Amino acid sequence: MKGIATSDFLALKLLLLMFSTLSQALSQDGQALLEFSNSLQGPNWPPSSWNVSLSSPCSWDGVECDATSHVSALQLGSRNLSGSISDAISALSSALSELVTLNLSLNHFHDAIPASLSAWTSLQVLSLNSNKLTGNIPPELGLLPSLRVIDISANRLTGSIPTEIASLQNLQTLNLFSNSLNGTIPHELGSMSSLRQLALFSNQLTGSIPPSLGNLTGLRVLRIGNNLLSGEIPSELGGCQSLQVLGLTQSLLEGIIPPEFGKLRSLTSLALWKNQLTGTIPPELGNLSNLTSLTLYKNYGLTGNIPPELGKLRKLQILYIYRSNLTGHIPSELGNCTSLVELDLSMNQLTGSIPPELGNLRRLRLLQLFQNNLTGNIPPEFSGLVSMYLIDLSINQLSGSIPLEFQSLTNLSQFMAADNKLSGDIPPLLGYYSFNFTVLDLSGNVLSGHIPEKLCKNGRLARLSLGVNSLDGSIPDGVKNCFSLNTLDLHWNRLSGEIPPELSFLSHLTYLDISNNSFTGEVPAAFGDLSNLVYLIISNNDLSGQLPGDLGKLTKLGSFQASENRINGTIPAELGNCSSLQRLNLSTNFLSGEIPKDLSKLPMLTYLDLSDNWLMGSIPAELGDLDNLIELQLGNNALSGDIPLELGKLTRLNIALSLRDNNLTGEIPRELGELPLLNFLYLDHNQLSGEIPDSFSNSTSLLVFNVSYNHLTGPIPEIFTHMSSNNFMNNMDLCGASLPNACPIQQVTESSGTDGTHSVAIVQTIVGTVVGVLGLSFVVIVLAAFCMCRKRPSRGGFHGLNELENGRSDSESSYSFFTAAAPEFTFQDILEATGNFSQECEIGRGASGTVYKAKLPTGKLIAVKRVPSQREGSPMENSFNAEVTTLGKIRHSNIVKLYGFCYHQEANLLLYEYMPKGSVGEHLHARKVGDGGGDEAASYSLDWDTRYQIALGSAEGLAYLHHDCKPLIIHRDIKCNNILLDNDMKAHVGDFGLAKVMDVPYSMSMSAIAGSYGYIAPEYAYSMKITNKCDVYSFGVVLLELLTGRLPVQSIELGGDLVTWVRTSIALKKELKEIFDARISLENSSTLQEMVVVLKIALLCTSVLPTDRPSMREVVCMLTGARRERDSRESIENRLHT
Repeated sequence: MKGIATSDFLALKLLLLMFSTLSQALSQDGQALLEFSNSLQGPNWPPSSWNVSLSSPCSWDGVECDATSHVSALQLGSRNLSGSISDAISALSSALSELVTLNLSLNHFHDAIPASLSAWTSLQVLSLNSNKLTGNIPPELGLLPSLRVIDISANRLTGSIPTEIASLQNLQTLNLFSNSLNGTIPHELGSMSSLRQLALFSNQLTGSIPPSLGNLTGLRVLRIGNNLLSGEIPSELGGCQSLQVLGLTQSLLEGIIPPEFGKLRSLTSLALWKNQLTGTIPPELGNLSNLTSLTLYKNYGLTGNIPPELGKLRKLQILYIYRSNLTGHIPSELGNCTSLVELDLSMNQLTGSIPPELGNLRRLRLLQLFQNNLTGNIPPEFSGLVSMYLIDLSINQLSGSIPLEFQSLTNLSQFMAADNKLSGDIPPLLGYYSFNFTVLDLSGNVLSGHIPEKLCKNGRLARLSLGVNSLDGSIPDGVKNCFSLNTLDLHWNRLSGEIPPELSFLSHLTYLDISNNSFTGEVPAAFGDLSNLVYLIISNNDLSGQLPGDLGKLTKLGSFQASENRINGTIPAELGNCSSLQRLNLSTNFLSGEIPKDLSKLPMLTYLDLSDNWLMGSIPAELGDLDNLIELQLGNNALSGDIPLELGKLTRLNIALSLRDNNLTGEIPRELGELPLLNFLYLDHNQLSGEIPDSFSNSTSLLVFNVSYNHLTGPIPEIFTHMSSNNFMNNMDLCGASLPNACPIQQVTESSGTDGTHSVAIVQTIVGTVVGVLGLSFVVIVLAAFCMCRKRPSRGGFHGLNELENGRSDSESSYSFFTAAAPEFTFQDILEATGNFSQECEIGRGASGTVYKAKLPTGKLIAVKRVPSQREGSPMENSFNAEVTTLGKIRHSNIVKLYGFCYHQEANLLLYEYMPKGSVGEHLHARKVGDGGGDEAASYSLDWDTRYQIALGSAEGLAYLHHDCKPLIIHRDIKCNNILLDNDMKAHVGDFGLAKVMDVPYSMSMSAIAGSYGYIAPEYAYSMKITNKCDVYSFGVVLLELLTGRLPVQSIELGGDLVTWVRTSIALKKELKEIFDARISLENSSTLQEMVVVLKIALLCTSVLPTDRPSMREVVCMLTGARRERDSRESIENRLHT
């Protein structure tokens, strides 16, 4: 073995010697390239053509030479190479003095760009884009006078743009986009007279756009969007007369669109979308005769009409101005833009009819006009739209019939006209001649007649939504056999007949809703073969027979609703196998037998309604294992036995627990009084006995507690004094609260001659002794805490921050910090101001803690939130300290100030700015307003202007948390009760971010995880993930509360939640006065129009898909745009009347 090893070593030495001899024959450039090659890695590196036996590298792959055989270009892009860019360039920089082009793009190089490349003074092209480069852009690039192209885009570069680059007077292309550059755009770039392309988009640049860029008369491409740029767009950019592409998107730009842009006659693309631009669209844009793309969408401050002058843009192919606040008519002149391919004017406030001239746009493939106020008929001239692929006219006021001419649109794939007033029959051959017809949504109209037979003739229809119309007849064969369908929505029509079993062959079907029709017969057992079905909704029909057990095979089923039919028999135990089921509603049928225990196997179930049936037996204790259950409805059955105490484990129950109208006996389990989030509890019309457990004394979340018509005795807890006596009536021995019979005062007899009183005296003595000892212990604890917390350092920064950063203070049980804005006080001051956290000082209570009003010796009022810790013998972990420290640094006029934090003896005290007018929820929903102290505030009538200011203020606070705060914060529990009001009724968002870090276990509070019921975004149910779009959804619910005055949680009859009620009311074409709060005066037409706009914003915020919801920054823009539009209307009206 030793001999073999020796021979191998000699062979290797000989090989190296040969390689050294051969490489010595290479030129100096070749030697440098070999050294460069050794610093790289790659699956096919080095190439076979890099032959060291040659004297020159000029024939090597990727190498180019000049006439003197010196290397002039290194073209190694897209080679899957990796390694340090610094090492690679350092290996070359001492040689290759004639290098003109260096292209290492589209590889995996890392590290910083070395300053040593400044040695290549002949370098003209530097292309390092699409790597993993880090660090700053070296200022030494300014020492390469011959550079014409710098492309270091799509890397991970940081820092600012060096001003030295401006010295490169020969530079024509500067691509720095898709990095993490910050700072401002150097105004010196305006002196680079040779510059033809400047691309800085997708960075983190701030400040304003330098007006000096207007000096670049040869500039053809300027793309600086998707940054944090602010201020107005400089009108000087109108001087860039050679400009062909101008992109200023996705920033914070404000002000008007400069009319000077009308001078840019070479412009082919103008992109200003998603900014904060205001004013009108300048008619001068009609002068841009070469323009092919104009995108101005998501500028919510854009108002006024669409300029008719845009009709002069004969080369225009794309016009996007959706999600703005445009008014007036769609100009007929747009019919002259004969090159248009895509036209999107959706989500504005456009009125009038759709111009028939749009039928001239024979190249148009996309037309989106949805969510406006358009009226009149759909123009039959649309038959001229021979290239049309997608038409969406939904959510308008269109009337009349669907033109028969639509049948001839052979390229039509998607046609949506939902939520209008369309009438008449659906054209019988709609989709027949359209070879790629995939989507038809005509729901929410007044269409009549039969469903056309030929809709799916070409076998590609994926979504058919015809709900909320007046269609009759049966489901046609053409739909039954439409195997491409994934969505079939026919609810709320007049359809009849049996449910076709052929629907079970639609293997792609995920959504089936045929509710609110007149279908008869049984539920087909073959539905169990619909393996992809997620939604099965068959409620409100005349279905009979038993539910097939085969439905248990639907493992993807998320919602099964079969209420209000005539279904009989027992509930199939096989439903317990539907492991994805979240919502099960079998109410109002003729179901009998016992509740299957197998339903407890549904881990994701959030809603269970079996009410109004003939169910018997006891309530299975196993239902207490349904950890995610939010609502449980078992009322109006024939259930008997005791209420299982296991139901007290359902700590997520929020909207309702109803056991009413049964034959339940025994006592009310005290565990039910410990459900932290429950809003409605119905136990009435049973045979319950005993007293109401004292655990209900802390049930602050309960809005209704109905125990009427039972055999209960004893006092009603004082917490229910605000409730109607109807909730407690017909309990002969129940007393107190709102009942007329007061509870007798119990006195202890002082007789000492009986064993009973002697025992009482002994107990009293023991209790007195224990209380005394505990009281003394408490005093000692308070004194210890006082010693720990009373010292306050200097007023700069966070007091006690060092202790927080170290994870402990001098004591393992006490520490604190206070912000510089906090008033002077000690921990002892807090104890005294709250009466040792007495009930008299309590002003709020929730699952996460109790809030107290504290008046300091200085007279200043603060709010103290006491959050019990769940850890034993240790303060909160360091991550919580860091979070609270961050929150304490936040300063925004619409966010409640956090003054400080103190931890002591397993309790965490959060010290907040005091809000004397209480919460928005208290004002809206007629609860006690104010703090309950001696200066209790009077209820304040919320007129529309006040509600609007509350909406705008809370939106601005939330937008700050989402977009401007460092770090960014997701609130997680936006609701009216967390929006607090100061003396001026100004809105302040409270409790932001704490749910994420509060030391409360998962099962204790849904608020700590995902918010409050009625405000929770629908995607949370299946994803369990929180994003800022969840906050947007919750804020949308707040807007609906402000508009309607209704609670976020509604009765089952009204849809269960406010969002459903509002959307249903709109679908049923209810009058606005039936939707809006009756306490708001609607006499002023401007007020009404503004409320309609806010309603649209609320509906956007509560969109089912998170991607359809705006950001909070966009919401602020939309709200301010609504008020700006109102002010403009009132100004015009005032001028007309003066």
